[in-house]
Amino acid sequence: MQQRLPRGPIPPFPSPVTLDPNPSPPEQRLTARQLHPLPKGLVELYGLLAVLFVLVPEWMAGGALVGFKEGRDGSQLPVTASAWRRVPELRLAAMGLAELRLLAKALRIQGYASLRRDRLTIQLLKRLQWLQSLPAWLRRS
Repeated sequence: MQQRLPRGPIPPFPSPVTLDPNPSPPEQRLTARQLHPLPKGLVELYGLLAVLFVLVPEWMAGGALVGFKEGRDGSQLPVTASAWRRVPELRLAAMGLAELRLLAKALRIQGYASLRRDRLTIQLLKRLQWLQSLPAWLRRS
């Protein structure tokens, strides 16, 4: 069975904020919420934990990065360096908008100054792919 709603004027909703009829003075409210200081030993323990969980892993990571530098000539991370030479998207992603526009000007892309970054990158990739498809004797240096 469905319950029927009463017809007629809608009763007002009760106010969610109830006002205290006898508000206490501000001095009494401040004394009730005083904070207790932490013991000195607990503060020192938190400091030690911060050193163990934050600084020690950073030192370990720094030592590992120093190990990568030894015995390598050229780039510190050779896999990334070779990917940068092979994949033009990586080079374009690292360039700023001004550098992209200078490259577009050098590649003679029409309307490069009004293009947004994403559209400019697409146009540059198309032009670079087209240039790579040309025979070597037709390419400009």
